Amino acid sequence: MSAKTNAPVIIKRVKKVSGGGHHGGAWKVAYADFVTAMMAFFLLMWLLNATTEKQRKGIADYFNPTIQIARVSGGGDGSFGGDSVFVEETLSQTGNGGVPRDPAMTDGGPHNDAATENARLEEVGKMLFARSGESMASDDIARHIVTRVTDEGLLVELFDLNNAPLFEPDTDIPNPILVDLVALVARVFQLVENGVSVEGHVATQPIVLLENTAWSLSTARATKIRKMLERADFPPERIHRVTGHADRDPTVKNVVAIRNNRVELILLRDRR
Repeated sequence: MSAKTNAPVIIKRVKKVSGGGHHGGAWKVAYADFVTAMMAFFLLMWLLNATTEKQRKGIADYFNPTIQIARVSGGGDGSFGGDSVFVEETLSQTGNGGVPRDPAMTDGGPHNDAATENARLEEVGKMLFARSGESMASDDIARHIVTRVTDEGLLVELFDLNNAPLFEPDTDIPNPILVDLVALVARVFQLVENGVSVEGHVATQPIVLLENTAWSLSTARATKIRKMLERADFPPERIHRVTGHADRDPTVKNVVAIRNNRVELILLRDRR
């Protein structure tokens, strides 16, 4: 009895490990990052496919603005939002025709510098895409327009698309979409006083013709645009020149591409 009382008491503790020490949660974080990246990638692909060239430029400008974005604002419906482009209230009220003017000019000071004029021309270009109420540039119209500021002024390209030409083939007869486009441009250009140039361009014919009609066709189309502007109540004295360039100035490398069929309306810089 005495020997059993003095025997040592041994306690055995067993440490239990669930799932093994090499199975942590880090892989879940890595997998979540991968799924997020793939979602962002497919969202980017969808945006590139679902937007027009002008809309993509607008998205890029939003994240890297070069001019004041709040100069023309509204908050209306549509992909671009804003009030109607055809009323004075859509523009800043400090300048001629609603376009903001530098205080130095209204006070008889020096002429605006190139950067300020570029900003004004960019603003006029954005008006072409403002949408509101009955004065609406629909997506079908907007996809035919590209604008950019050049040394000469604000260049507005109206161009053919596959299955959506601006003119009847090989003629200067406008299709309905072109009538709407010219009416839109005329009404926006009437908000300022700059002169306008009209230039016609055509694609190179895929076959050699006995008589090259590129010169006469491009000139006839430019002339037709001039007449359409005047019928839209655009002042004839503001049209400074009408030019046909034939197929000598393609906008894409493939000279026979339909994209080269275009007319350019240039809102000229103020040279005063």
